[in-house]
This record gives sequence, C-alpha cells and structure tokens, in this order.
Amino acid sequence: MMMMTAQEYIESLRNLRPRKIYLLGEKVENPVDHPMIRPSINCCAMTYKLAELPEYQDIMTAKSALTGNTINRFVHLHQSTEDLIKKVKMLRLVGQMTGACFQRCVGMDALNAVWSTTYEIDQKYGTNYHERFKQYLIEWEEKDWTVDGCMTDPKGNRSLPPSKQADPDLYVHIVEKRSDGIVVRGAKMHQTGIINSHEILVMPTMSLSLEEADYAVCFAVPSDDPSLIYIYGRQSCDTRKLEKTTVDVGNIKYGGQEAIVIFNDTFVPWERVFMCGETDFAGMLVERFAGYHRQSYGGCKVGNGDVLIGAAAAIAEYNGVAKASHIKDKIIEMVHLNETLYSCGIACSAEGRKTPAGNYLIDIMLANVCKQNVTRYPYEIARLAQDIAGGIVATMPSDADFKSPEIGHWCNKFMIGDAKYSAEERQRMLRLIETMTMGAIAVGYLTESMHGAGSPQAQRILIQRYANLEAKKALARRICGIDEDNLL
Repeated sequence: MMMMTAQEYIESLRNLRPRKIYLLGEKVENPVDHPMIRPSINCCAMTYKLAELPEYQDIMTAKSALTGNTINRFVHLHQSTEDLIKKVKMLRLVGQMTGACFQRCVGMDALNAVWSTTYEIDQKYGTNYHERFKQYLIEWEEKDWTVDGCMTDPKGNRSLPPSKQADPDLYVHIVEKRSDGIVVRGAKMHQTGIINSHEILVMPTMSLSLEEADYAVCFAVPSDDPSLIYIYGRQSCDTRKLEKTTVDVGNIKYGGQEAIVIFNDTFVPWERVFMCGETDFAGMLVERFAGYHRQSYGGCKVGNGDVLIGAAAAIAEYNGVAKASHIKDKIIEMVHLNETLYSCGIACSAEGRKTPAGNYLIDIMLANVCKQNVTRYPYEIARLAQDIAGGIVATMPSDADFKSPEIGHWCNKFMIGDAKYSAEERQRMLRLIETMTMGAIAVGYLTESMHGAGSPQAQRILIQRYANLEAKKALARRICGIDEDNLL
C-alpha cells in the first residue's frame, strides 16, 4: 500500500491500540467519533482525499526518491525547488478546502529536516542514524502514515537551560541507555494533530551545550505506545461541537487540534533512534525544521485566509454594503496581505538549495521573513473581517433561539440584511467569521500564526543572523566613495 484513501485513514485510527487520551478531565474511549475531536480528523483526512482526486494528482502526489513509487506529497523528500513550490501550493489548497489547520505538514517538515541532519551527523561521527532513518522513512511512505513532528518542550523557567531546571522532565531527555535501546521521559506541548497521527517523530527543541547530551535526542515511537499519555487542549467555544446544531460552530465539518503528550518512561529501540547525545547538531535540526515549517505557513495560512476573505465578501453582500467604496478597499487590503504571505512562501521555495543529503532546503532567511509576516498579517485580515461583519458577529443569538417556537420568528425577522439572502445564510456566515477570528478555528489561524514554528522573536534572531550587514555596508561604502569602485 502506497497511498491510503481518506476512509482508510479514518479506519486506520480505529485500529490503533487503546490510548490514554484525556479531554475535559475524562478519558476518551473512542477519539475517532468524539464530536470535539472528529472535526480535526476530518481535516487531516482531506490530505488523503485530495490525493485520490485526478485533478489534484500533480500537486498532491510525488514520485518517491527512495522507491520510485507514487506517494502522497505529505511523505515526500523534496527533490527540487519545484517540489518546494508545489508543497506551498498544496498547503494552500488544503487550507482552502478545510478552512482550518489540517495538521499533517509538521510531519513532512520533520522528515526533511531529520533526513539531512542525520546525514551530516553520520559524516562527522561515523554513526548510522541516516540509514536507520532511511529504513523508517521507507515504511512511512509505504504505509502513508500521518506522523506528528514533535518539538516544543514545556521549558519551565525560560531563563534556565534544560540541565539547570528544577525538574529535569521539563525537557524530553534520556533516562536510561540499554543494549536494545533507550528510555525517555518528559513531555511535548502544543502538538498539532498528535491524536490523529500514527507515529510521533521527536526532536530537540533548542540548541544544546555539551553537558546537555541527554536532551539531544531524536527518535520515533508509535502513537499508540502504551506508555504515552495525551491531554487534549481547550479551544475557544470548543463545547459548541457538543451541541445538536452545527450552525453555531461556524465551520461545520473541520477543525484543528493541539494536545500535550507525556513520555512516561517510554522505551525506544535503537533502530528508531536518530540522534543520541550529538549536542552540536541539535541547533541544526531545530533550525531546519523551523525553516521548513515557517515556509509551510506561507501556504496553509493563505488557504485559510482565502476562506476568511470569501466570508467577508459574502457578509458584505448579505449586509447590503458590498458596493461601498470603503468595504471594497478593505477587501482589497485583505487580498493584498494574503497574497504577500503566499509570495513569501513561494520565494523561499524558489530560492531553495540542495543539501549534502540530497533533499532540498528552503532559503532560511526568506522562510523567516515569511513567518514574521504571518505573525502579523492574519491578525489584520481578521480585524478587517470583523470590521466588515459588524458587531453582530459577537452578539448574535444562538441557533437554539432561531429555532425556538417562542422567539425564533423574532430572531429571523430582525437578523435579515439584504432581502435577497435569508437570515440563516447571514447567521451561518457570521458564525464562520466568528470561529475563524475569535473561536475554535482562531487557534490555528491566529494564535498558531503567532507562536507556531517559533514565536516572532525567534524569526527576528534568524533574520539578524542571515542579514549579512557587513556585505550591505560594503555596498554603501563603495557607492558613496569611502571604498574604491573598481567595477567601472
């Protein structure tokens, strides 16, 4: 099997061993059909469904560099700048089709970062991590797994490194090395789509010093390993998914997901260990994964932005103000900001380069510029959407009120805008804008835009590192005559 269908993916989650998943203080026995979890599963399933459709084959599938088989692009090693560009286009497409975070890109970004980093570790130390990872990746491709790229630790006191924390478990670390493998302990936070994943690929979260060798660990474990504990994260307005109506959730089928995963003395066999104490490569792995993931945001957040722009344009029509010049100008600004993000995602892809391991890495500087813009522009797009929608986006009665025999006729009477559109159409579009800008979907579209793949300062540090100010100063000195110009 090279590619799963969407339905096969959903059934594969049912076939996982029982997992310790906790949501709202209770253990979840059936996550696949839980109303608060299923929307995120539907989102991830879209990455499989689109690969089934002939019209999307070019963008959603690729030829494996390892086996030559046709595979889902989400499990692909990038082989060219064209691959990098197609990745961004693919992410925009899935974002358009779901209007939410579809979760699978973290695994794709992790596999490309680990592939090149393990190769360079082996070149320096004579280890065999790369071959181990190659065999793991072949299985990943063949089984078409969704894999959670697992990086962010709890971190505890941010002013202290891992080795100085009062509790060593605040960063994932090795507690035992055995002849057959290692035992790890700790937790990873904010794990996007981890409940919907078949496997977990763990990476260090930061550059590490020599005394922190136990924290320099990269490994893979099945998501149904019995030692793991999952705690599902809350989202704004998330319990609306438990209500009988779908209207008030805004996005009626799709949603995102974050959870904490706890490694409670988890055993990892050596064949699934891809870094074990090589502290000098921890920073490389983090930077490469972050670079790929910052590129990703130039696709997925743009696709979500397309949906929100469409909702803003539609509600302007429903409100009867679509022809007003200031409304047109606001929608133009939303489009401008969204396409700027997309341009950054394409640019850092087109400027990518081949790594020593053979796969392609994005331009790190431009990827960080892309993500820096993502920390800002979606918020402005959301602000403009709320502006166009009007205050009713935050004060509208519930769908139960609209359906009420006593007061429903009043709700429908006074919620009408342009008579060409029903009160229910206006109600549904307002709920979509609400959920994307302040409800459950805002977790993925806004907060994730700020903190996912590193908070804003992380990008600024990389931008400073790659800015090459000395070269820019040399240009200025030559132009103004301080240095000699020998070109003409």
